[in-house]
Amino acid sequence: MSRFAWITLCVMTLFCAAVARPAVAADKPNILFIFADDLCYETVGAYGMEDVKTPNIDKLVQRGTTFTHAYNMGAWTGAVCVSSRTMLNTGRFLWHAHKLKPDAERQSGQLWSEQMKKAGYDTYMTGKWHVSTAADKAFDHTGHVRGGMPKQTPTGYNRPLADGTDPWDPSDPKFGGYWEGGKHWSEVVGDETLDFLDNAKKADKPFFMYIAFNAAHDPRQSPGSYLDMYPVDKIKVPVNFLPEYPYCEVAKTGHGLRDEKLAPFPRTEREIQVHRHEYFALISHMDNQIGRILDALEKSGKADNTWIIFTADHGLAVGHHGLLGKQNMYDDSVRVPFTIVGPGVPAGKRFDTRIYLQDAMATTLEIAGVDKPDWVQFNSVLPVIKGQRKTQYDAIYGAYLDAQRMVTLGDYKLILYPNGPVARLYNLKDDPYEMNDLAKDPKFASTIRELFAELLKLQQQTGDNLDLKKAYPDL
Repeated sequence: MSRFAWITLCVMTLFCAAVARPAVAADKPNILFIFADDLCYETVGAYGMEDVKTPNIDKLVQRGTTFTHAYNMGAWTGAVCVSSRTMLNTGRFLWHAHKLKPDAERQSGQLWSEQMKKAGYDTYMTGKWHVSTAADKAFDHTGHVRGGMPKQTPTGYNRPLADGTDPWDPSDPKFGGYWEGGKHWSEVVGDETLDFLDNAKKADKPFFMYIAFNAAHDPRQSPGSYLDMYPVDKIKVPVNFLPEYPYCEVAKTGHGLRDEKLAPFPRTEREIQVHRHEYFALISHMDNQIGRILDALEKSGKADNTWIIFTADHGLAVGHHGLLGKQNMYDDSVRVPFTIVGPGVPAGKRFDTRIYLQDAMATTLEIAGVDKPDWVQFNSVLPVIKGQRKTQYDAIYGAYLDAQRMVTLGDYKLILYPNGPVARLYNLKDDPYEMNDLAKDPKFASTIRELFAELLKLQQQTGDNLDLKKAYPDL
């Protein structure tokens, strides 16, 4: 073989190898996933709650398509975020995810970030992780990877005091928490995302950014200017406010639960005003950081070829039904915002189709041109957006420990506390705040049986072994 022929063969071999590699920036869009913590579906201005100021999230809602009924499937621990994030990053339904070892999932390439790497993406992560594998191994680049929550000082609990005084100040850095080194954790997430974007605009590969705020999880701290936006006396108390939830003990959401210790028992309307005032301020402060990220994305020149998904790991009660935490099956705690923006996505469109927030993983795989693996149990939302199907799931399942089960089907939601046993039934269409329990009305006996039968089917799909028939033999 002549030297010229040998060189030609080498060049052709390298060319063919390059063509065979996974497609990169030329034909794959970027993906920006923005994730909040403890963010109730109602706490976004564009969703209709004018009490909360979220101008930057509102812009996303205006630019993209929103699913108004996005749910978290539940939790096997009081730290609901652990279950939610494990489902999100492994693609498995609740009890299947509980049996997994996420570090093994990472090593076998089945974790969400590993799938994106295989698809040719440069992967970035900053903020709250809370999955039992190393984030710096799961992603190509990481910033400050945070745990579940900032350390809360004792004075941050059981407040405000009965005499109206308050030993704690959410804007004072001396109380620690989100204030670290003179900077708020949400601001660190914003800064690091801007650094990631600055690097990404110089790169040839597409990016997958997993930007996870600890906000709006307690301790609900923010700068004084944000607290000033929400005068305590002007804060509305939820219409379903109760001094105390009547089934706390059988539902395992009572006095001993950490989230519920943030305010004294029984609740007063003033206490709820104080806590919602701090909650809204922290949300607006996070919204400001999201605005910085969106502005930087525009300046990077990558915005037109970038998909954005905004959602949260679960909601939060903060006064609904006499509860403060998220360890319950009411919509304020299991529903979250979910908005997607991207090329060809209808602007300002809303679907009331029920989805799970964990559908985000399957959605991004479809965006990246990856066939959904058999082990991913959640579904992409793109077929709904494209009009290819109207229903994502026949019914929505919910669970908390062995103490609560829930099914939402049609207009109705059935909540069960098998340790009671207690059943609660709500017509969500007529009673969206879940205030009128229909379970004891004989007219709805057949409705309860229908929902119970559906719940038993969902238990099989989600890997749930709790024996509900033993607790409810008449159903």
